[in-house]
Amino acid sequence: MNSPFRPELAPRARYASDPDHSRGREFGPPDNAVRGPRGPFQRDRDRIIHSIAFRRLRHKAQVFVAPDGDHYRTRLTHSLEVAQIGRVIARALGLDEDLTEALCLSHDIGHPPFGHAGERALDQALAAHGGFDHNANTLRVLMRLESPYCTHDGLNLSWEVLEGLAKHNGPVAPDAPLPWALRELDAAFPFDLARWPSLEAQVAAIADDIAYDNHDIDDGLRAGFLSMDQLLSLDFIADQWRGIEARFPHAPRDRLQRELVRGQIGWMVNDVIAETQARIADHAIVTADDVRAAGAAICGFSESTAAQERRLKRFMYDNLYFHPAQLRTADLANDLLAKLFSAYDAQPDLLPDDWRRAMPDAEPERSRHIADFLSGMTDLYAIRRYTEIFGAPAAELSNV
Repeated sequence: MNSPFRPELAPRARYASDPDHSRGREFGPPDNAVRGPRGPFQRDRDRIIHSIAFRRLRHKAQVFVAPDGDHYRTRLTHSLEVAQIGRVIARALGLDEDLTEALCLSHDIGHPPFGHAGERALDQALAAHGGFDHNANTLRVLMRLESPYCTHDGLNLSWEVLEGLAKHNGPVAPDAPLPWALRELDAAFPFDLARWPSLEAQVAAIADDIAYDNHDIDDGLRAGFLSMDQLLSLDFIADQWRGIEARFPHAPRDRLQRELVRGQIGWMVNDVIAETQARIADHAIVTADDVRAAGAAICGFSESTAAQERRLKRFMYDNLYFHPAQLRTADLANDLLAKLFSAYDAQPDLLPDDWRRAMPDAEPERSRHIADFLSGMTDLYAIRRYTEIFGAPAAELSNV
């Protein structure tokens, strides 16, 4: 008897990605490869977890830059939480959990220090050379910069992982301008950009939304940037809150808040599972190729939940992400990274020896090389390098 709680007994759906029929890797495996009892998507996940770039996520901002508190989320803890949510959904739908987890764990590896503020700084610095996009940079890190092997650059991940990351936000229109990194990598190992990605990739993308929609509430409340009174202005939050207070009339407020966040996640996960099952039936999805050819997302929220999720996002932008203290920190972080870029451009000797020796002379490779170095920095390392170069501490960036 199959059990939904026993993954070894759960049948794989026919529309799931099949590791036995992967489209392969950019570079073939070395002749002496020691694989052990692992499939290709398991190896992909393991390569990501053991990578230096993954470890660096520990000190990269999720919401708050270089927070003083130990309990705020970072890109690393966020990625782990996305993976947990993604595996729950994948298991319920009979998808490949290893591929889903690999996508969830790696989706933010291309983020520079200071989150989206750092991304804006690098995009401005590279404006004349194709700009900077963190999703495209994720592929660049995994395919070129993270290089533990003697035979080739990159982690040499399966096509299905790279395709899912390339289409994290859905398919790319044939006439759409591509970030330079994505354009070059797609030419080397085409990602079939115009079609929808696998269901595993769609699950990873929506698990990302569910995680940051709700966990950022938790961090915002902890930091005092959000209040329950503000949250209760959303009727669907207020309805849940009243039910929680009725069930736990004597519980401390902080436990009630965590119950709220937990309930929000459960509600969204269950909605995605039910809605995706309905779309699979409506679109007569039988194979993984049917998913890619469907012409629309198969994994998603129901219409009513999608409307509420959009309202929650708008609330979070208005009250947390665009909070005056957050905007001040973003401006300081943008300025810090821009000054570091200018310093390395003017004085390449400031770069570490290995990066200095590899510095190209011509553009755009020269500026992109500096951006590669900066994008790999953690928040704390960027602050430390700024202090070393300019002889003065960076402006206070932590606002919690």
